[in-house]
Amino acid sequence: QVQLVESGGGLVQAGDSLRLSCVASGRTFDSYSMGWFRQAPGKEREFLASITWSGGSTYYADSVKGRFTIARDTAKNTVFLQMNSLKPEDTAVYYCGARRGFYSGASLRYDYWGQGTQVTVSS
Repeated sequence: QVQLVESGGGLVQAGDSLRLSCVASGRTFDSYSMGWFRQAPGKEREFLASITWSGGSTYYADSVKGRFTIARDTAKNTVFLQMNSLKPEDTAVYYCGARRGFYSGASLRYDYWGQGTQVTVSS
């Protein structure tokens, strides 16, 4: 079955950088898009960025454009989220998702999810 496993979260200070990884397994993802979302306590899951597996086209939420970068390594079945200039409001659980087809910013349209990785940014 499909598995998505995130890693790379942790406790950092404001202004620091982190790179999250999501290793995908269980099928071929050529026709899929991969997305990164986050969810803070008491808030809805928020779209951050998406990338098409085959072509590598990227899409970003306005809130993170210029600070976060999504990339994938198809040989390693891994999707990355590089996060720079982190702020305390970036504190959340970060999730990797996969959906068949083109990118979407709607979490309900994703078919598979990882377990999440906690990112905490102190001021």
